[in-house]
Amino acid sequence: MHSGSTTRFGRLALGVGLSALALAACSKKAEEKSTATAPTTASTAEVAAAAPAAPAPAAAPAADNTDTITGVKYASFTGDAAKGKVAFVTCQTCHSIDAGVNKIGPSLHAVVGRAAGTIAGFNYTPANRNSGITWTPEKLFQYLENPQRVVPGTKMTFAGFSDPQKRADVIAYLKTNS
Repeated sequence: MHSGSTTRFGRLALGVGLSALALAACSKKAEEKSTATAPTTASTAEVAAAAPAAPAPAAAPAADNTDTITGVKYASFTGDAAKGKVAFVTCQTCHSIDAGVNKIGPSLHAVVGRAAGTIAGFNYTPANRNSGITWTPEKLFQYLENPQRVVPGTKMTFAGFSDPQKRADVIAYLKTNS
């Protein structure tokens, strides 16, 4: 009789083994393909020069621009602070709503209406510190959709809330902590 953990370990080992085989097969095919299609008369420098340049990163919206990717507006939503408190759990790993309590990210106490990059003692990225942003509800709504779009170079790795109602709820919750 096998214990549950032995069975799970066996399945895990089988999964890892199959993944390794699949990766090995793919890399072998990629090697064969690159060897067969590698230019024989052009130098490596010529090939690199002929390659198209990587597209430039999109510019951040202006500090006073609050347009979202999807086109929805903050004014179209009524935030629910109680639901926002539940959604804010996602943010609590890095942020506190208590005044003066910085974590990986700065304290979000009284963030609504505050200029970006201004909490004393927090080490902001130059992108955030120099953004010129004031965290109005509308700007927060835009930022929480995709932080890296609004402040390229921010160290905030959160991908954003795609649900506009959830963003409005989080902002309503943040407003209660001002």
